[in-house]
Amino acid sequence: MKPTRTFPERLETFLIFGLLAGILMIAQRYNLMVYKVGLCVLVAATLLQIAVGNLRKDASPGASLYFIVKVLLVIAAVFSVGILMVPTFSQLGR
Repeated sequence: MKPTRTFPERLETFLIFGLLAGILMIAQRYNLMVYKVGLCVLVAATLLQIAVGNLRKDASPGASLYFIVKVLLVIAAVFSVGILMVPTFSQLGR
């Protein structure tokens, strides 16, 4: 009997394929639109992989999604604070 894979394991596998697809789309040299889509896929898959990589392997789908949303909010907060502090940091060298 084949063991059933949990939701976080399936999601992690999906994201790995997303990362590979994004890299392949960026690696091609013929279509700028495919490059742009590949870059978006790669960024989204990378940010989601940060959250999914820290999930418990036995987490339910609801608990997994709740945790992913919390991690993405923390990432957004860190980026926002960094962007807001750029003027302050740019004045430090003067």
